Amino acid sequence: MKKRILTGDRTTGKLHLGHYVGSLQSRVALQHEYDTFILLADVQALTTHFENPSLIHQSILDVAIDNLSVGLDPNIVTVVQQSAVPAIAELTIFYSMLTTVNTLRHNPTIKSEAANYGYDDMTYGFLGYPVSQTADITFCKAHLVPVGEDQIPHLELSRKIVRRFNDLYQAEVLIEPQIMLSNCPRLVGLDGNAKMGKSLGNAVYLSDDADTVSKKVMSAVTDPSRIAKTDPGHPEICTVCAYHKVFNAPEYEDICTQCRAGAIGCVACKRNLAKKLNDLMDPFRERRAYYESHLDEVKQIIATGTEKACAVGNETVREVKSAMSVLL
Repeated sequence: MKKRILTGDRTTGKLHLGHYVGSLQSRVALQHEYDTFILLADVQALTTHFENPSLIHQSILDVAIDNLSVGLDPNIVTVVQQSAVPAIAELTIFYSMLTTVNTLRHNPTIKSEAANYGYDDMTYGFLGYPVSQTADITFCKAHLVPVGEDQIPHLELSRKIVRRFNDLYQAEVLIEPQIMLSNCPRLVGLDGNAKMGKSLGNAVYLSDDADTVSKKVMSAVTDPSRIAKTDPGHPEICTVCAYHKVFNAPEYEDICTQCRAGAIGCVACKRNLAKKLNDLMDPFRERRAYYESHLDEVKQIIATGTEKACAVGNETVREVKSAMSVLL
């Protein structure tokens, strides 16, 4: 039997190239090798967007289409709407009994994210995000969880909760998930910000058309010291060069050499990048056009995957309750 992967996205808006580089690209590559569950994390989206549930509702379809457009095969992967799987909510409650508040408060990722959102006082749901994430991972008994470095503290806590449960109830019911660390670089924002983000206005979205991509690239921040085309550049601080390294690797070294010599201007460099991005995204657009014109099919893909997830989760909960001696 194939090992199972649990991955997914919070439904807080359409996904961008940062998501593609960081996770979607590897999902597509691994979908034939692993039994892949893709979680549309609408409950966890509420931890930061509880005042705007309409965005979350619309984003369920948007995020599903984003995943399908980059090449995930709905006949192979299982697309799951988090809020429609009762087992996740039930397991979250059980695991919360095994996790102290101090453990959650000292989680470095929680502290960092709270600072980013300006939360002086965290809600119960926000603080307990790692507990809910553990339920996401274990309801389907995932063996592997692909994450970036910032998510490692969450996964280590998940592993700790699983060990605690199995030791306490003397039953190897839960699978301790292994971390599959992403080796993809974090994509900087077009404005030079260290992170491309939905709320920062510096992203190229997977749903952007060719003209939009070109305009965004042409507005990207480059080396501020270059005034004239012949001025020597510093590609190591240029946002556009950083994108060439990710999306145009064969030409990257030559572009850096020409930049340092003042042999290529920023406009030409940006046009080259825009073409490379649009060449990458054209197949995405073709698949997107199909799914956007067949929304009932997308809804059925989600419904079918969620039904499968519910059956898997119900069995896990049955085993968990049996181990805890609470099953009647």
